[in-house]
Amino acid sequence: MIVIAHLSDTHLDLTDRSTERTKAVMDYLDGLSYDLDLVLVTGDIADHGLPAEYAQARGLLASRHPTLICPGNHDERAAFREHLLGQPPAAGPVNQVHRGNGFTLALCDSSIPGKDQGELDDETIAWLDGVLDDPSPVLVGFHHPPAKLCTPYVDGIRQYGEQRLADLAARHPNLVAFLAGHAHTPAATTFAGKPLLVAPGVVSTITLPWEETDALIHLDLPPALAFHVLDDDNRITTHYRPVV
Repeated sequence: MIVIAHLSDTHLDLTDRSTERTKAVMDYLDGLSYDLDLVLVTGDIADHGLPAEYAQARGLLASRHPTLICPGNHDERAAFREHLLGQPPAAGPVNQVHRGNGFTLALCDSSIPGKDQGELDDETIAWLDGVLDDPSPVLVGFHHPPAKLCTPYVDGIRQYGEQRLADLAARHPNLVAFLAGHAHTPAATTFAGKPLLVAPGVVSTITLPWEETDALIHLDLPPALAFHVLDDDNRITTHYRPVV
């Protein structure tokens, strides 16, 4: 059994609020007696893409569990690489792969510099095609969901150009599921015949169109995360957990 903790959208901005919410989630994960196979963080790590925000994130997101982090639309690639990942700054997509015991996770950069919506560029599609040649079960993560979630604001800035990703999924039956963030709400749907599992937001929760409120986001709900469980039959189950 493979267990992956999935959090997203910390939007660290050097304030006490975002710091405390992120710390609560990471303290909860580090306090588990179980050794997780991976902690996945799917973007919008910093709120303004500033070096100081990434320096803070580097400390807060450090964990006793293996951890993999991708950028979102609020992130800045060069600063993300240099001040969070400890790599030389560069403007290209931040694509990463984690090869675990019995699974592979391909983490794609769906951000488009200067834009809120997302897309996987040619370099990322080619890279992902190569990773998917791995015969092991592969999970594919990114910030932007490639399908509508029935939340109008988020759907307007989702991942576009998604047909190329769907074509990859059709060619690689070992692709188990897609994992995303960006929506600030726990959600589960399908894309290209595979599960599309969306982590809730750490910093806030978006309101749904049928909820009776004029506010776009809830700031008073607790931070939350997802646990994805991959069983011996390569069937994925997701549990959503608030951290109070």
